[in-house]
Amino acid sequence: MRKVIEDQEYGYLRLDPIPSKEEVNEFYAKEFYSANDKYFNNSSLVVQQNQSDFFKRRWEKIHTICKKKFQNSLKGKSVFDIGFGFGQSLLYFRDNKNMKVSGIEPSIEGYEYVKSKGISSYNIGIEELQNYNFDKKNDIVMLLNVLEHLRDPFATLKLIKSKLLAKNGLLVIEVPNDFNDFQQVANREFDLDNWWVVSPNHINYFSPKTLFKLLDKCGYTIFEYHTSFPLELFLLFGDNYVNNRDIGKVCHEKRVKFEELMIKHNKQDKLNDFYKSLADLELGRSLTVYATPKKDV
Repeated sequence: MRKVIEDQEYGYLRLDPIPSKEEVNEFYAKEFYSANDKYFNNSSLVVQQNQSDFFKRRWEKIHTICKKKFQNSLKGKSVFDIGFGFGQSLLYFRDNKNMKVSGIEPSIEGYEYVKSKGISSYNIGIEELQNYNFDKKNDIVMLLNVLEHLRDPFATLKLIKSKLLAKNGLLVIEVPNDFNDFQQVANREFDLDNWWVVSPNHINYFSPKTLFKLLDKCGYTIFEYHTSFPLELFLLFGDNYVNNRDIGKVCHEKRVKFEELMIKHNKQDKLNDFYKSLADLELGRSLTVYATPKKDV
């Protein structure tokens, strides 16, 4: 049985022992995209299509922050998405923002779907990146809800910097913000058995502090960061969505409504500041970090 320990070299939390490559590959080949009754899978095509407005706001926020890095113009810039799922982000950036898009995806379902949409992509696992020589480097590389799944995050981040990301490029990482204070209080109060620890699905568990530290050791400088709505607040209010997907759906819809109303009434900047402040407190359901390669590394 695996336990969660602090990685002695990099400081983030991870499973011990680390799952084997074969175990991880088997999970993603056979279970990940077919397990929607067991996991709320943000990468699933059905979820993203049914909640297209919510996900478009997510892509738009990434686009807005990336624009700040590139003097307010991303037209013609290249985006490479590692583990793109069903490629909804790539379709959005290509069809709505006139950007060049490509990526890799280990699942055959996602790869074939994106290929049918005319997007250049590779059906390979993350660990196979080292075996490929790509024609060019990219302005933006995205790693959305991927780093928590990897057996060696350090090696992957170094590989991205050497093989995929332009020297003046921007790396966009999103990970769950697990073991945050709201989560741990709910866990202790309601005896929820560390529900967010899922093996071999999630191997690594990051906070803003530990992800910043890892990126620094990999030769990156933090450009921007924020977290997302702290869904665990609903648990503290008494809405136990952990064992009830129907309650979880209602909680998610309330979160969506909150964001929609803030944007509708011209409070987008205040909403952004709110999520940045939550990140400084290491609170929020997920963490998004934008980082650039260090000039001297």
